[in-house]
Amino acid sequence: MTVHAPHATPPCILTIAGSDSGGGAGIQADLKAMTALGGFGMSVITALTAQNGLGVTGIHAPDAEFVALQLTTVLDGFPVAGAKTGMLFSAPIIEAVADVLAARKNFPLVVDPVSVSQSGHRLLREDAMQALVRRVLPLADLLTPNRPEAEMLAGMDIATEADVREAVRRILAMGPKAVLLKGGHFEGSGDLIDWLGLSGPLPGTGGAPEIIALSQPRVDTPNNHGTGCTLSAAIATCLGLGMDLLPAVQRAQRYLNLCLRESYTPGQGFGPPNHAAPLTLREF
Repeated sequence: MTVHAPHATPPCILTIAGSDSGGGAGIQADLKAMTALGGFGMSVITALTAQNGLGVTGIHAPDAEFVALQLTTVLDGFPVAGAKTGMLFSAPIIEAVADVLAARKNFPLVVDPVSVSQSGHRLLREDAMQALVRRVLPLADLLTPNRPEAEMLAGMDIATEADVREAVRRILAMGPKAVLLKGGHFEGSGDLIDWLGLSGPLPGTGGAPEIIALSQPRVDTPNNHGTGCTLSAAIATCLGLGMDLLPAVQRAQRYLNLCLRESYTPGQGFGPPNHAAPLTLREF
């Protein structure tokens, strides 16, 4: 009989988000990213979507009480080391999730303020944005809005670097410890820049700038379905592995960039990043 040496248990990383039946975004993308980066992924499903690479055709959400039951059951059974939220859909679900997290959160939380799908379908009810701002943003160790989400939260258009800095300052005032304003919706042919804003100076730098630019080579691909989900899940995993915020964000950026370079189209419409790229290429 062969006796195998015991393996180290990976950190438990939780995603609280919607399910994408097409597999490219949401819970499915999160779990793939978490596994590829060395986490044990777990999920609390806030909504079911009927979805493929062409768009969202329907949404069905469970009762808020059942969402809360999923979350408390996971927290009762696992030592969660890091977590993220994605599609939270409705004010009752946001309130239920926030009630549990406010009482039991002892791990870093990445909040992806998902509001509209890439195909233009609303993933957050219009009456839920205030609940998200009031209840969830103050719990966030990192908030990861894209340009339209940042414009909605900050109440302003964002076109220039000065706009970016002002928007990040406005959003930081809402309570998150840090904000990563993603640059994927900004046009240009140069490197893609994400802006990391901190509520205080970067630890260990003796007063570094409050808002710093983090760049990655821009990848020319139409297969970008689920990029925001993938990035936030990757950051949550890196934080759960014990990394500090800045290196966690930078490693997650590199991971997503590699996944985009190796992306594919499994069906009709927009394809996803290749979440398994580091495992197959062995270069990450």
